[in-house]
Amino acid sequence: MDLFRAQSLRFGTTIHTETISKVDLSSRPFKFWREGAEQEDPETADTLIIATGASARRMNLPGEETYWQSGISACAVCDGAVPIFRRKPLAVVGGGDSACEEAMYLTKYASHVNLLVRRDVLRASKVMAKRAMSHPKITVLWNTVPVEAKGDGEVLTALRVKDTKTGEERDLEANGLFYAIGHVPATELVKGQVDLDADGYILTKPGTSQTSVKGVFAAGDVQVRLAFLLLRARALSLFPCASPLTRLSSSHTGQDLPPGHHERRHGLRRGAGSRAPARRGGGSGRRRLI
Repeated sequence: MDLFRAQSLRFGTTIHTETISKVDLSSRPFKFWREGAEQEDPETADTLIIATGASARRMNLPGEETYWQSGISACAVCDGAVPIFRRKPLAVVGGGDSACEEAMYLTKYASHVNLLVRRDVLRASKVMAKRAMSHPKITVLWNTVPVEAKGDGEVLTALRVKDTKTGEERDLEANGLFYAIGHVPATELVKGQVDLDADGYILTKPGTSQTSVKGVFAAGDVQVRLAFLLLRARALSLFPCASPLTRLSSSHTGQDLPPGHHERRHGLRRGAGSRAPARRGGGSGRRRLI
């Protein structure tokens, strides 16, 4: 992140470390307010990129707050290798590709991994499901959900789990619990102002980052499901930069620019190498990143 920040600064970006609590996208220029200054006059921008991300969905179990980051996590890749999980029994909640992938990743460190699936079938792709179910260090517990996190007050030691068909409850030894039950996009800021899908993700025009409001763009987790983000991250990281440039240029000329305009203008065509774009025009070229 420090390198990203340094690169932004090198190209003239002004960075404000602030929380934006309110936006008005009803007309241009768009209005936005910083946290604590909602009663003051708004600041304005001709273009907005919404990159507020998404947070892991949690179950809010009894004991979850006590053992969050002390045995409970939502990222196996981030936390799976820490000492408290090594050579210990672990559990993953979920039935999709992410859950299977996290369970398989954790087998590198855990003594055993229990995959808790609330139904009697995995939602994961056939390939992922087969890999998880055939792994010698993974046990799939069908029709099972966690209902309580238990421990010694410092670290997680067990889960209270429930059979969704019989209602029977029992304790399951687990020194780690990893959630893989989806994410919640941080779109409350723009809810009702741009089009969202049923799960709250921002809808964009296919192949672009343009939202339903002209001049407002979306990037990253807030736009696409994480299942596809890794595959598309490189391309999507470029859309929010190119689209506002096209939008701003067309607003000055009064007409839409043809596809590839900026690539040709800045020499960013295929095979052009690493030529840096030349700064043109009389402006300072400075942009604000909040």
